Amino acid sequence: MKHFKLILLILVLCIVVIMAYQNSEAVSRTVQFRLNPVFFEESQTPELAFGLVMLMAFFLGVIVTGFCGMTERFRLKKKIKMCTKELEDKDQELNSLRILPITSDDVSPGQLNGA
Repeated sequence: MKHFKLILLILVLCIVVIMAYQNSEAVSRTVQFRLNPVFFEESQTPELAFGLVMLMAFFLGVIVTGFCGMTERFRLKKKIKMCTKELEDKDQELNSLRILPITSDDVSPGQLNGA
């Protein structure tokens, strides 16, 4: 399995390198973004390489996804902590019921069926 992952990683990296080489002209083109709101003056970004714009979009997605993942992780940690405390409370209650003294009163079969 370890070798399979390594081979798969090398294969993916080769595909990425081939795609980057074949599309180097398209990625190196420059783009300029404009913002023309109704009540404000038009603003423009400086010319940026399209590859840089793609990398910025990728890393923005990574940051947003990471933030969402962290909030979900903290929420689940809180829930696990709450469930663990509840489990400890129930274990403590069960242990306290196990050490109750046994009564010496006789129980007749009629009492068992009626209860």
